[in-house]
Amino acid sequence: MILTKKALPRRTILRGLGTTIALPLLDSMVPVLSAFGQSSASPVRLGFVYVPNGIIGTGPAGPRPNQWTPTAEGSGFEFTPLLKSLEPFRDRLVVLSGLAQVNGRALGDGPGDHARAGATWLTGVHPKKTEGADIRAGVSADQIAARALGQHTELASLELGLEQPFLAGGCDSGYSCAYTNTLSWRGPTTPLPVEVNPRAVFERLFGETDSTDPAARLAMLDHRRSILDYVSANLDRLSRRVGTGDRRKLTEYLDAVRDIERRIQRAEQRNAAIAVPTMERPTAIPEDFEDQARLMMDLLVLAWQTDMTRVTTLMMAREGSNRSYRSIGVSDGHHSLTHHQNDPEKIDKVLKIDQLHVETFAYLVDRLRTTPDGDGSLLDHSVLLYGSSICDGNRHTHHDLPAVVVGGANGQLKGGRHIAYPRDTPLNNLLLNLLGKAGVEVDQFGDSTGVLSDI
Repeated sequence: MILTKKALPRRTILRGLGTTIALPLLDSMVPVLSAFGQSSASPVRLGFVYVPNGIIGTGPAGPRPNQWTPTAEGSGFEFTPLLKSLEPFRDRLVVLSGLAQVNGRALGDGPGDHARAGATWLTGVHPKKTEGADIRAGVSADQIAARALGQHTELASLELGLEQPFLAGGCDSGYSCAYTNTLSWRGPTTPLPVEVNPRAVFERLFGETDSTDPAARLAMLDHRRSILDYVSANLDRLSRRVGTGDRRKLTEYLDAVRDIERRIQRAEQRNAAIAVPTMERPTAIPEDFEDQARLMMDLLVLAWQTDMTRVTTLMMAREGSNRSYRSIGVSDGHHSLTHHQNDPEKIDKVLKIDQLHVETFAYLVDRLRTTPDGDGSLLDHSVLLYGSSICDGNRHTHHDLPAVVVGGANGQLKGGRHIAYPRDTPLNNLLLNLLGKAGVEVDQFGDSTGVLSDI
């Protein structure tokens, strides 16, 4: 069983007082229940961080074996070179091996493993091979969580990325770019675009203010309230001049407007009660990967800290990315290097990129650990999955996937372990575990066979 509820259009335009306002996500609105619409206990936040093109050394075979996967199981494992930057968080970390996303394999569709990797990591559904508008995959795990947890927050979810997506057409051997550009699918035919501009993310969270200053945010909320008051009055007058069918539609629309009013009230209460760190509105996308990544991760932490959302995805780069990383001395494209054909020089460069990605993720984990939340930290009250839907980028394999779970999940996650599962254990089993720790109960997901033991 998947938890669902009636959804309203994501973007509805209201015009009044000469102003156009894009309404928040209407499928995640509920009345205010308390100061924050939640109990005193801190909620569990759920995050997914994806790296493209696989990770070298995720098993005992292939080039540079065990650069990622620890050789020992249980609590006595040693951190491998690629995982070393996560060692400070050992007590909040579980390394998983043996997992697979079988639906990322060709299954008769020929080439296109990068597109299938991006489309299947969180959906568990083999995507339709097409470059046209008839794309099809499945509802992603983050959006299942967003439907349930979004009722408590201003935004149901945030979809973030660190590389510009391709706009249209095919990106991988007959597959649409939609499959490589995002991890999140609201429905089987509705991929959600990632936002790569920190300024746009800031404005989505805090409105068109210059900083997170409470006074500026309150002024923005007052402005939105005045617009909604104007729209409500006009809708009420209009309803008296139209037929029964149109009146019904206007009533439904007015209900949505009132829900937004309740959301504004909720934001005003949060604005008064939560001390948000001061942050200026970003001006542009930073040129360096590291600067962009840290800025986006700072915004992610703010979104969780203020309880504006409890569900996030972050793509280090789109799947199949050929991005170069000159700051670490790698001018070659990432994807090109992963087809190294056992060239030691290329393998070394891929390892540098893999290490940079893990170090960047470690920055996010540290920010969560040092951010107070309730009776602990944000890390204590969150759970994140870091990994990829490709193991070996040279051979495009979808088994032995790299996967690390980090966080406390309100005491539900026991860290400091490496757990090795039998080969081809469904990654979707792990997604069931993570959804459950966030309070979202799902019986079946993709090719899942049940929740994983010991998680």
